[in-house]
Amino acid sequence: MDRRPKDRPAPLSAAAILGLLAVAACLAGPPPALAQWGDTYDAPPQDPYYAPRRPRGGYRDDGYARPQPRRPAPPPQQESRSFYWPWEDQPRSQPAPQPPPGQAVPGTAPPPGYARPSRPRAPAVTTRSDEERAARARRRPSPPPSVAQPPKPVVPKAAPTTQVAVFGDSLASYLGKGVDEAFSDSADVAVIDRSKGDSGLVRKDVVDWAKSAEDFLKANPNLSYALMMVGVNDRQALRDGDQSFEALSDRWRELYGARVDAVIKAFTEAKVPLIWVGLPPVRSDSLTRDYASINDLVRERVQKAGQTYVDIWQGFVDDRNRFTANGPDVEGQEARLRTADGIHFTSAGARKVAHFADVELKRLMGARGGLPTEQPTAPVATTNPTDGAPAPGAPSDDTAAIDRKITAMLPSLPEPPGIPTLPVKPAAGPVVPLGRAEIAPGGTLMTGRPSEGDATGTRERSLQRGAAPLPQPGRADDFRWPPG
Repeated sequence: MDRRPKDRPAPLSAAAILGLLAVAACLAGPPPALAQWGDTYDAPPQDPYYAPRRPRGGYRDDGYARPQPRRPAPPPQQESRSFYWPWEDQPRSQPAPQPPPGQAVPGTAPPPGYARPSRPRAPAVTTRSDEERAARARRRPSPPPSVAQPPKPVVPKAAPTTQVAVFGDSLASYLGKGVDEAFSDSADVAVIDRSKGDSGLVRKDVVDWAKSAEDFLKANPNLSYALMMVGVNDRQALRDGDQSFEALSDRWRELYGARVDAVIKAFTEAKVPLIWVGLPPVRSDSLTRDYASINDLVRERVQKAGQTYVDIWQGFVDDRNRFTANGPDVEGQEARLRTADGIHFTSAGARKVAHFADVELKRLMGARGGLPTEQPTAPVATTNPTDGAPAPGAPSDDTAAIDRKITAMLPSLPEPPGIPTLPVKPAAGPVVPLGRAEIAPGGTLMTGRPSEGDATGTRERSLQRGAAPLPQPGRADDFRWPPG
């Protein structure tokens, strides 16, 4: 029995719903063709509110977007597999494309007689700006050539009369190069490099410098001067027999000082002046402190033996007394003085080290009369050919006599005024007893002043009665009006 209300319609079945949807699709028709909107962008659409899409190709001269060519879709690539299911269609193997006759197959060697076709090159386009730029470059004046300083002439040293030997470690080798460059223009000075890089005074198994210096002095009796720079490898334990002592310990200092004395003794007995060059600061702070201690020890021993010690520390530090790799060279120009390891020297640094030793070396040469001088190329007339008197400007050997003549010609200076004599201060003053008060026979203190009379009564009125003192005319407490 159907219990549904009579006024409600029956629901549609699924078949009826599908039929209605198919009818609606047929009535709607196909979508509008592309021709209704224009298959290209040349003609604007009919809808005035339609904004065409802006492709990446830019715009034409009339303001509309330039159409982009449609690229054909790439052909589908068939994957190559070694296994196919029975229901799958296996792709057919296609033969590889063969190149035209006379051409090479890609990935293989070309056939004999094959010549690669030459591609014509496009001619170079010279614009007006390029021509103007080239003309301007031709008109531009060329910069002046850099003036390079000519190298120093190398003076041949056939038979030098002064021989300077340099002993020490790797730093001494730089010292020898700098000294050799300093005396490169002097034919009378020859520098002999006797340094050894890994040596020192601590290890005698590498070089025993006391014995080595003694043997060299015996083989070269004509040696004039000697330079010594050693210690960069000496911050290590020192062995004495079967015992080993830590660097810069008390026993280490005694043994190291004895070895310094042995080296100095070899030159002192041979009567060869020795210039001992100290160690410079280095990049490592701990090494710098130890090298400063070694310098103090060596300086004391060298000066005690009567030889010359040269301190180069201040030439390689900044204004805060710290290590610096750069600094002024011997000509005052800023230059790099130390190498990348922070220990050794560059060519400018080697020349600066040699400058410190060069000053002392020339001083010793002048004291011994062996300072090299340039010989005159032409004879100098020392007498007047007419009367035999000394010619004007002729050099005289008696420089002391010339100084005395110049001093005699100078006017005498006025005597300074005498210093006024000051009164002599006594060693002690009058004796005053502190235990009792000195009084006069009348009963008053001896040091007291005689009392003056109080004619105005100011003290009596102020101190006894507490009244204010009378105002004085013109004083600040004078309030009388009109002012009197």
